[in-house]
This record gives sequence, C-alpha cells and structure tokens, in this order.
Amino acid sequence: MTEASESVPMLDDVACQIAWNRLISIVEEQAQVLVRTAFSTSVREAGDLSAGVYDLDGRMLAQAVTGTPGHVNSMAESVGHFIREIGRENMHEGDVFLTNDPWHGTGHLHDFTMVTPTFFAGVQVGYFACTVHVVDIGGRGFTADGASLYEEGLQVPIMPFARQGVVNADLIRIVRANVREPDQVVGDLHALAACNEIGQRRLRELFTEFGIADLETVSAFILERSHRATVERIAAFGETAAENTMVVDGYDSPITLVARLSFWGDRVHVDFAGSSPVDRHGINVPLVYTRAYTCYALKCAIAPDIPNNAASLAPFEVVAPDGCILNARRPSAVALRHIIGHMLPDTVLGALHKIRPGFVPTEGAGAICNFHLSIRPRRDDPPADARHAEVLMFNSGGMGARPASDGLSATAFPSGVSTMPIEVTEHAGPIVIWRKELRPDSGGAGQYRGGLGQHMEIGVMDGHEFDFSAMFDRLQHPARGRDGGGNGAPTRFTLDDGTPLRGKGKQRIAPGHRVVLALPGGGGYGDAGTRDRAEVLHDLRAGYVSEQAAREIYGLTDADIAAAATGEPAAGGSAGSTA
Repeated sequence: MTEASESVPMLDDVACQIAWNRLISIVEEQAQVLVRTAFSTSVREAGDLSAGVYDLDGRMLAQAVTGTPGHVNSMAESVGHFIREIGRENMHEGDVFLTNDPWHGTGHLHDFTMVTPTFFAGVQVGYFACTVHVVDIGGRGFTADGASLYEEGLQVPIMPFARQGVVNADLIRIVRANVREPDQVVGDLHALAACNEIGQRRLRELFTEFGIADLETVSAFILERSHRATVERIAAFGETAAENTMVVDGYDSPITLVARLSFWGDRVHVDFAGSSPVDRHGINVPLVYTRAYTCYALKCAIAPDIPNNAASLAPFEVVAPDGCILNARRPSAVALRHIIGHMLPDTVLGALHKIRPGFVPTEGAGAICNFHLSIRPRRDDPPADARHAEVLMFNSGGMGARPASDGLSATAFPSGVSTMPIEVTEHAGPIVIWRKELRPDSGGAGQYRGGLGQHMEIGVMDGHEFDFSAMFDRLQHPARGRDGGGNGAPTRFTLDDGTPLRGKGKQRIAPGHRVVLALPGGGGYGDAGTRDRAEVLHDLRAGYVSEQAAREIYGLTDADIAAAATGEPAAGGSAGSTA
C-alpha cells in the first residue's frame, strides 16, 4: 500500500464491484468527451478512438465501450512503454505524454496515443490513456504506397505534450509544419488531453466519495476476478487444437494467413507461423496490432461477458515469427496495417469452428472499406471558391452469417467503427456521394444469408480534381461460406466508365470522373435449399435478393415471386420445397 492509503479502510467486495462499474462509466465519459471535442470526422462520427484507465503498473483496469479493438487492445500495452521510457520518478502532476510510434502505440503513424499520469493528494495513483486516428500525418498520406515507415509521415517518439500544465509549443510547431490539415490534427491532440483530464476529475471524485486514496484494492479485485472468470471459460474447451488458413488480396500479390489455435488448460495460444513474409508495401502489421485483433476475436467467442482489461486479456497468447507480415519490424511500412489485421478474427474463428462447429459466424468483409480523398482545385481555370481538403470516410461490407441467423449488412466487424453520415462527409470537403445503398445479392446464399455490402458512387464538386487512396480487399478472395453456404460477393472498384481501378494505393482520378464501388458481402451458412421460404420472400420484397437469385438459388416459383410483389403471406416450408 502507498503511504497515503495506510489509514484508509479497505473496501469490501460490494464496494469494489461498485467502484469497478464506476471506472467503466468514467472511461466511457472520457470517450464521449473525445467524440464531442475532436476535430476529425473519423473521431466525431465514426468513433475511431479508445479510452482507458490504468493502475500504477500500467495494467488496464477498464476501457470505454465506445472505440475500436485495434485501439483499445493495443493501447493496453502502450502505457507500459511510456512508464519504461519516461520513468515514474520523472512524472509530475500536470504532465501529459504522447506518441504515434506504431510499435509503442496502435500500429501506424496516423494514431496518436496520449497518456496522463494521475495524482490524488499529491501522490500518483494511476494513468489515463486515449487514442485517436488523425486525418493526416504528412508523408505519402493514408495509403499503402510507401516502402518504409520513413515515407509514411511524421514520427513522434514518446515525449511530453505538456509539462506541469504547459503545452509543448515546439512539438505543436513541428506537427503543424508536417501535416496537411494542421488545425484538425492539433485540435485532436488537445481533445485527447481534455479526454484524459475529465477522467482524472471523475477518478478524484470517486476517491473522495469512497474515502480511498489509491486504486490498489480495486485493481486487485478487478484483475483477480477477471482472470479467474476468463480461465474458467477457456477450461470448458478442454485440451484441443486446430489450424485455419485464409488467403486475401494483398497489395500486388496474395497474402496467406495461417493461424494455429491451441487450448492449453488455463490459456489459449495462437501461432501465426506459416503466414506470408513482410510485404514491400504498407500493409504490414506490428505484433501489437496482431495481438489486439486476435485477442478481440477470442474474447468475443469465449468470454464476451467479461469486461475487457489486462487480466481478461492475459490468458490469450499470440505469437508470429520475426519477418512475418503479422510481426513486422521497424522500419516496415505499416500505414494500412488494418487491411490485414482486420482479417485475423475470421482467420482465428475459422480454426475455432473446427474445434466447435456451429459456434461462430462465417467469414465477412473483414477490413473496413475506407478511403481517403486528397481534393484540390482544378489546374485549369479553377473557380474562386475552390479549396483543398483531405477527406477520410469509413464504410462497411457485410458480416458473415451466424449459425442461427443472417449476417448483419453494412456492419464494421471486427473494427466496430460507425458509418460516417453522407451529410457530414460532404461538409468536410467538396466531395459528393452520389449513391450509397445496400448491394442486392452480395450476401452469400445459405440457410442463413450473409450480410450485404453496399453500392457507392463518389465524386467531387465542379472545379475540383482528386486523388483517391483505396484501402479495399476481397476483390479476388471473397468471404467464404460455411457448411454449404455460398461465398459473399467480391469487391468491385471502377471508374464511372467501367475502367478497373486498383484495390489499394493512391490513384489520380481525371477531372469529371467518379469512382464506383461495390463493397463485399459476408459468406452464407448452410445449404440455401433449406432456407425458410418466408425469409426468402422477405429478402425479395426488401430488395436484398433479386428475382433471378430467388429463382436460381432459392428455388422460388413465379407464383412465389408474384405473391412477394403483392405482399401476400408465403406458404410454409423451406425455399427449395414445394409446400
């Protein structure tokens, strides 16, 4: 115990549980402050962030519900790096530290992680941390075209953002000089600091209310119970192992992901040996991000009801060979590490399906279908009101079907970010979203249908031209169905005249042209011939499947289709039956 807490009574279990719930509420308020004060639309509208509270040893005690697994689970390791780099003895009240180091943060330079040491009555009691994805970090921009980290933007090592309440003006000047959207980026840094500050205020209020002076008792309670409960869930699987392989598009050649999943008594071990080597483009994944999404998949499947913290993550061990695309070393290019990292949950869940069939969903779109536009006035006779803008937009394909229900359409799994409203995106720059709607027939057929992707058409306002940084996968390797279910539809990416475009990389779009996207669907589950006829008719009425697919895949008759058009109730039976 600390000297400040020796005279303070210990909390009983009920009080510790209440304090635990309060910590979760505090970090969620942290996240909401970040959403409300951030400058970037990716934070305000999509929730591309994380927030958490940590004990004196840098162990995560609670995370915000708002946020992404890639940020939260990798940030769980970040605070330890800050402690080792700076030293607790060199931290003072009012200090704030930050970095965008991919190996000490969340995997690429676009993410800033900020850590604030927290004090109560003059004694340090823990840390608050938060992360956001900023709209620009200089360099080549948000693209996989770079061959090394040095091309990808400004690197900020672990250093002070503020010392004893005074902001590091030199750091702000350096950031402003290196990014294309300085007001947005610097605004986001101040929002991060405000996010941690509100966490500190609420923690001090908790200490005063409960009559405690540190987090030691609450921390021990949280970590012991979380670890014990997670180990109990793991033990229910027994000693078993399975391996799964997934092939995805990569940048200019396919990438193979291999996961061997082993249950060893009180822990789960995942080994990615056999996966492709480091790529020469920016789709490589630091191990911290590999661990983040692997652990997320396992937590969702094995212990979804146990709060996420250092102890509930500890039983999940993740390894990948040096030089593997999932354990990229500095200075590998990592800007689009999410393209590969988001495929890891489906890779791991595919192995879990072999251990426990009928337990997990089929493959889905995987990586979020985001893109970045660099917009500028046309070179020839631009209008007086033309302007430069950097616009980032998140979009989603379909999730895979579940063992007893259809997949969710246009849903960002495993990322968890929200779709950004068209109106907000168009306000961020001279961009026009001409079309955004669900894509019929994109969900894999099956007893349970895969989730649908989307159709999109994007251009810019008259007098502008743009570069389009594509971050798409599954053009060549769609989401696979399971147990007889069909594959989801692949991604399609073209100009409005039908000219194919590359799924990854920055591409100049000639003035007057638009880009057309068909985002991928999730895989189906089970034989399509056993799908409930009423569900097929519902899909037909809703426009989720076409008349052709309803006939050829699900076996509907002309009479069925006529009934669907009039809204009459369907006869009973499965789609392929004659009932």
